Amino acid sequence: MSSASSTPPWNVRRLPRADGSVFLVTGGNAGIGYFVAEQLSQTGATVVLGSRNPAKAEAALASIRARVAGARVRAVPLDLADLGSLRSAVESLGVERLDAVVHNAGVALDGPARRETGDGHELMFGTNHLGHFALTRWLMPLLSAAPAARVVTTGSFAAKSERLDPDDLQSRKDYRPKRSYGRSKLAQMYFGVELDRRLQAAGATVASVVVHPGGALDSLTPSRPPIHVRTAGARLGAAPASLLVQGKHAGAWPAVRAVLDPAVRGGGLWGPRVFGLRGEPREEPVWNHLADASVAARLWDASCDLAGVDPGAGPG
Repeated sequence: MSSASSTPPWNVRRLPRADGSVFLVTGGNAGIGYFVAEQLSQTGATVVLGSRNPAKAEAALASIRARVAGARVRAVPLDLADLGSLRSAVESLGVERLDAVVHNAGVALDGPARRETGDGHELMFGTNHLGHFALTRWLMPLLSAAPAARVVTTGSFAAKSERLDPDDLQSRKDYRPKRSYGRSKLAQMYFGVELDRRLQAAGATVASVVVHPGGALDSLTPSRPPIHVRTAGARLGAAPASLLVQGKHAGAWPAVRAVLDPAVRGGGLWGPRVFGLRGEPREEPVWNHLADASVAARLWDASCDLAGVDPGAGPG
């Protein structure tokens, strides 16, 4: 029997076992990250939630333990906006290897005022992209110690219509919150694709995969009190939207598959099956602008300078 015919089709509600594996989910205390952590914990793996808010992390851990019998979950302090803290955050993991990291945490601002991290970077670009860029550098020794680790970067469908301005990566000249958010997520996605190119060129066992959740709304997300509570009114009001988009529990599916499915290959882009907005996860063609290696290389070099690290520097 061929391996293709012996492998059951992917089922988002019947995940394969991953006993003995260790997974880190950034921003695992809320939103899509919470559901990524909850779903991965069902596999028997140890799931570590990276969170900058200890109280929210504890609430998320309690919620997962209440729903997943015997869940192996814990949390570590992680503030992606503070680049100088990331090395010690990785050391606090206390593990010998890491089988996957899901770069999920993110900041989205609606207000008109441009804000900066303590390091002087535009807050969304600095957190969403540079934070994960630097974190990967410090995680690489742990990832390299695993047989076939994965770096899973969560982008956004909002990035599909955006383009990077390499001369204004931090929106100093023209700041618009929604556009800056989309560009920060696009930068993350460029990073994920470029990271895989560099890992392959180095003959590394680590693979990098990019995912996006499609359209994921709170109003279509099942309740996980106190983390998220969906009222009956919100559920009814969102019913028409369910034809086009989905809840955050379903938005987690592409990332979960990218972590667990042995058929997923590095350099791929995974999202929801229906118009890239809803449904079960599937691989989709890498967006044309995302495949531009020259932009990715330029962003990489700029990010190395801004973050003060090179994620492709190897396990040393």
